[in-house]
Amino acid sequence: MVTIKTSDLSPAQLQNYLQYAIAPRPICFATTIDKAGNINLSPFSFFNLFSTNPPLCIFSPARRVRDNSTKHTLENILEVKECVINIVNYSMVQQTSLASTDYAKGINEFDKAGFTMLPSLLVQPPRVAEAPVQMECVVTEVIHLGERPGAGNLILAEIKLIHIKEEILDAEGRIDQEKIDLVARLGGDWYCRVTPQSLFKVEKPLTTLGIGVDALPGHVRNSWVLTGNDLGMLGNIEEIPTDEEIDEIRQHPQVKEICDATIGDAQNRQRELHELAKEMLGGGQVKEALKVVLLEV
Repeated sequence: MVTIKTSDLSPAQLQNYLQYAIAPRPICFATTIDKAGNINLSPFSFFNLFSTNPPLCIFSPARRVRDNSTKHTLENILEVKECVINIVNYSMVQQTSLASTDYAKGINEFDKAGFTMLPSLLVQPPRVAEAPVQMECVVTEVIHLGERPGAGNLILAEIKLIHIKEEILDAEGRIDQEKIDLVARLGGDWYCRVTPQSLFKVEKPLTTLGIGVDALPGHVRNSWVLTGNDLGMLGNIEEIPTDEEIDEIRQHPQVKEICDATIGDAQNRQRELHELAKEMLGGGQVKEALKVVLLEV
């Protein structure tokens, strides 16, 4: 493993490592306005949700690494403490990237990128009509993190109104993760797209108390077949199966076939049982998989 002291790197070098490693990052496509009425539209990937009550997002227009200048978004917010956070999906990602160009003060990125301005109901900056979700926000605080190139400026934006396109909602009126087609920033020129094929669920242990990986036998924890993800699924089960339940799994057709074919060969039996358990985990049969790996070989 390579170990790097951050103080030994230039801001550009450090930015490269951090933005490639800390990813994917959601994109805040922020609309702001100054006192003269000049509108600015710019994307920021130093962004996330930090509170639900109050509903609070934070994004950071950092000082430019190349010349330490500040961005129009920050300058506008210091004058008019309002913004709209527009969520970016795949159908608008190329235009969003174009809007990140350093156009001169007073140039409207809506025009340059070809987006449609939609009047907001509560705040002065307009919304991006093409965005699947648009959040009207009041800025409660701006925290300057430094004066050097690359220093962030944390903008605390309290969400007052949320506008959601109906076509991304499911039958219960919730946002359908497969329909919204989100994109996120990686390092350099790289982005990623959240497609139905790339989505997967991980059951949250909010109401249960898993046995933990440490409760699994050594031959399971140190398996050459099972991965860390596999062990995490097994460790999320609430209780160890009883001896009777473990013994019953011997009658499973595949388990029985493995046991019959590996009489006198404990090593291969264990490997094949772990491979079967891995297959079961992939099919969502977590409890059955745990019984299989707990069989005495």
